[in-house]
Amino acid sequence: MKSLRLLTMKLSASTRQFLYQTSLAAVLIAIVFLYPFFPVMALENGESGKVLAYVPFEDDPTNFDIRYTHSVHKTPVQESYYVSESGDIIQYELYYESFSVGMPSNAGVGERFVQDEDGYKIKGMNRKFPSIDLRTGQVVADHILLVQNKEIKLSKIIEPGSWVHFESATISLWQWMKGVNVLDG
Repeated sequence: MKSLRLLTMKLSASTRQFLYQTSLAAVLIAIVFLYPFFPVMALENGESGKVLAYVPFEDDPTNFDIRYTHSVHKTPVQESYYVSESGDIIQYELYYESFSVGMPSNAGVGERFVQDEDGYKIKGMNRKFPSIDLRTGQVVADHILLVQNKEIKLSKIIEPGSWVHFESATISLWQWMKGVNVLDG
């Protein structure tokens, strides 16, 4: 302790100022690289929790869709979501072509059921989820994430039949630089 005091006494004012500024710069650089401030949708392996990829959000609200072929009636289904300011995932619409097994036959309270030439829609949904878990189809489903005018096949991110976990998050610049942005590919 005494030797540290002696060392600081012997340092010139300009050296102490240089060390102070260098330390401050190092702390600021660490904050910039490590503080999470980029909003993303993290796609994780549901078994291991390992982040497989992320989708950066540029729009507000942050919308995305999941489209797939229903495994029983083999017709397209599309679920529409957005991420709220609190980070919850809100389902606001569902589109499908057939009233077959596993598809709703009417809208819930506060929702609207619409039939048109394309099929059936449930609009005005406000179903809140902290995250979404799904098992990707092995044979028929071919799950596709639609975001920012891009189509991302989930089978390119995780093996078909696997469990994928979607969750809104914020990541740091360091995580951004080392991660896999699915919109870049």
